[in-house]
Amino acid sequence: MDMKPVQFKRRSTEESAGFDRSVIDYIQNAAAHGLYEIRGLGAKRRVPHFDDLLFLAGSLSRYPLEGYREKCSTKTLLGTRFAKKPVELEIPITIAGMSFGALSANVKEALGRAATEMGTSTTTGDGGMTQEERGSSKTLVYQCLPSRYGFNPDDLRKADAIEVVIGQGAKPGGGGMLLGQKVNPRVAKMRTLPQGVDQRSACRHPDWTGPDDLAIKILELREMTDWEKPIYVKVGATRTFHDVKLAVHSGADVVVVDGMQGGTAATQTCFIEHVGIPTLAAVRQAVEALEDLNMKGTVQLIVSGGIRTGADVAKALAMGADAVAIGQGVLFALGCNSETYVRNDQHHSALDAYDAIGTAPGYCHHCHTGKCPVGVTTQDAELEQRLEPAVGAKRVRNYLKTLNMELTTIARACGKQNVHHLEREDLVALTLEAAAMAGVPLAGTNWVPGR
Repeated sequence: MDMKPVQFKRRSTEESAGFDRSVIDYIQNAAAHGLYEIRGLGAKRRVPHFDDLLFLAGSLSRYPLEGYREKCSTKTLLGTRFAKKPVELEIPITIAGMSFGALSANVKEALGRAATEMGTSTTTGDGGMTQEERGSSKTLVYQCLPSRYGFNPDDLRKADAIEVVIGQGAKPGGGGMLLGQKVNPRVAKMRTLPQGVDQRSACRHPDWTGPDDLAIKILELREMTDWEKPIYVKVGATRTFHDVKLAVHSGADVVVVDGMQGGTAATQTCFIEHVGIPTLAAVRQAVEALEDLNMKGTVQLIVSGGIRTGADVAKALAMGADAVAIGQGVLFALGCNSETYVRNDQHHSALDAYDAIGTAPGYCHHCHTGKCPVGVTTQDAELEQRLEPAVGAKRVRNYLKTLNMELTTIARACGKQNVHHLEREDLVALTLEAAAMAGVPLAGTNWVPGR
């Protein structure tokens, strides 16, 4: 009997590299709505990062320290250049600027409590200083942003340091954004804004346009505070080498460099993913700028943007930073994107809360909506109660404590009695890109790409 061959219809499932499902989804959404996407948190794309570096620990050529008997200092001094009262910290890990508006008052209190217990600092963010934050934070950095929302000279004098914000790593060259659903009566009053109306901050300061004007502004701030408070200047990582030099020439005591992996409460996705340079590259450029000016050690460097672990902290310090600032990490410590979170009324699970805003733990970036399932990035009177300050403070304290333990463990393994003795010579890179960006040798070689 003759058997006819079975005809199979082949269906191609090969995905285009340039027009994959995410790109097609973006195009179709743009075509349907004519609007760009706004979201919170940081970049989702993979870029060379601290994970691409490894430490060379002690063995025969270098002796490690015994962790149970030999101390490793973590004390950190910031603002030694001109300030009468530099900031003294127990650990080189600080909490980055996040506004009341982006975060709830309970969260600001929790962060202050945790930082105080660990001997480190918190930072205000846009929109001014809250009583909860000043009351709970032993060391508080007051931000001066382009918007001047909530800016108050009396509050500035109550702070322990001042941070002039030029830009953020998540959106360098772009202004701040707080959507109307988070502008409740208290936020509106502090910022002198209409309630429930979207707030856009300016992308540049209204009273100066360049480094010479910035020098005048810094002198004004010093005179307002009788030269007591250290002045930080924060830049989003772009032309970092030149920006750091200009900040130093303008009179900064401390320069803060925020890489593109830094987070935000709300901005355009195209900013988050396509503007700025990775933190890894920015650190090297910042350090080289300070060294070129012979100001390394005189002007301190704080690095932020995607710092997550004690190993990240150690690598930033080894590359030349004096301290780091963490934003997204502490939000996750508070319960952001947690699967185990349960509402206070115990009637709904965490998954129900995430389902209500159309996402799931691990994928949520809805900080801009004000509908945060765990009560972190919200101004809703009911939602914010899901974060109890005492519980949040304990979790953040534990997180910071863990980072510091990991930092000192690595430092001791490299034979250092002080975490600030970590150096670039202790590092090697796993990839050509990381080696070139960080300026350290490719592992197993003496070769630094580009040199």
